Amino acid sequence: MDYLSRLPETTAVLLALSVMLFASFGMTRLTKKLKLPNVSGYIVAGILIGPSVLNLIPANIVTHMSFVSDLALTFIAFGVGQFFKREALREVGGKILVITAMESILAGVIVTVFLGLVFRMPWSLALILGAIATATAPASTMMTIKQYKAKGNFVNILLQVVALDDAVCLLVYSAVIGVVEATSSGAVSAGDVLLPIAWNIAALAAGFLCGLCLGRLMTDSRTRANRLILAVAMLLGLSGLCSIVEISPLLSCMVMGAVYVNYKRDKRLFKQVDHFSPPIMSLFFVLSGMNLDVQMLKAVGVVGVAYFLVRIAGKYAGAYLGCVVTGVEKNVRNYLGLALIPQAGVSIGLAALTQRIMPGPEATVVSTVILSSAVLYELIGPGSAKLALHLSGAIPPAKKPETTKTAS
Repeated sequence: MDYLSRLPETTAVLLALSVMLFASFGMTRLTKKLKLPNVSGYIVAGILIGPSVLNLIPANIVTHMSFVSDLALTFIAFGVGQFFKREALREVGGKILVITAMESILAGVIVTVFLGLVFRMPWSLALILGAIATATAPASTMMTIKQYKAKGNFVNILLQVVALDDAVCLLVYSAVIGVVEATSSGAVSAGDVLLPIAWNIAALAAGFLCGLCLGRLMTDSRTRANRLILAVAMLLGLSGLCSIVEISPLLSCMVMGAVYVNYKRDKRLFKQVDHFSPPIMSLFFVLSGMNLDVQMLKAVGVVGVAYFLVRIAGKYAGAYLGCVVTGVEKNVRNYLGLALIPQAGVSIGLAALTQRIMPGPEATVVSTVILSSAVLYELIGPGSAKLALHLSGAIPPAKKPETTKTAS
């Protein structure tokens, strides 16, 4: 089934993108009947058409599609930025910082200690996996929220926590990889640790400036089409600048969205971007499924299962403790951890970055654990997020898609 490999590269990629979109659409027909989130269907579709199962899209074509992940993360981060309004931050800002710090760092510490002590994994590997474990995937969470039209304080807190813990992850990973690299070479240089952090700070500044520029450009005389063109152009440019120094565009694009919404007080642009991005989001999750090598699951074995379960326990415990410390209401405290299970996007990107920075068997182990567990997280994560939204009251009975459809 390697017919695509014999075609010119551009033709093969275009046909592959078409197959991916049709597969995602077809699978959602099934998930809708099973009352599962669409994200789960997208990932299953990717696994089925990918190299590990039907091989409709071979591995050499999949490797040419990394741009899809960058595009998706760019739009995701910009959309998350709209939830960082000044008034919302003044109301729960300190609480969000505490909850985020506890749920992300506790998960990382527990994973590191467990893998290092119980499985006798080299501490360099355990530290890298622990750093990546702090991340949560905002994409599937946001899509689940949109699908079920969830609203309220639980949703506001969840979105801010998800956005910030990726920021924590990027900073922690930058520090850890610098220490691991320097330690392996026999000397720890301050530059090895501080340079990646400095690049991320520069990305924040770039996002801030882009948000201001976008706000200036969005005059009342702009047509809807030109508003969207300017926003997408600015986001792609910012993402491209981040790729030059090999850092994630999440932080800078999130800051850009936050600055824009506070400067212009305009939600219309975010709605326009939302209407533009669904095909990109579906491609992103199908690609995540395609990247899973089913044979990897055997190689990962008990270590992968341990990482999968221990991270979930760390996320839930950290979120619960953070809510207790900050005095957040019961419905958030009890169910926030359930919505923090998904892990893809940033984690997959950092696993790939690890292979570029320190190629070898250790990086292969990191990639194997993260890729296999990320797909599993994304399969159960949307369902867990839906359950958390329902139990917390963020999805009133009248707002359920199936109820609305029946009523109409």
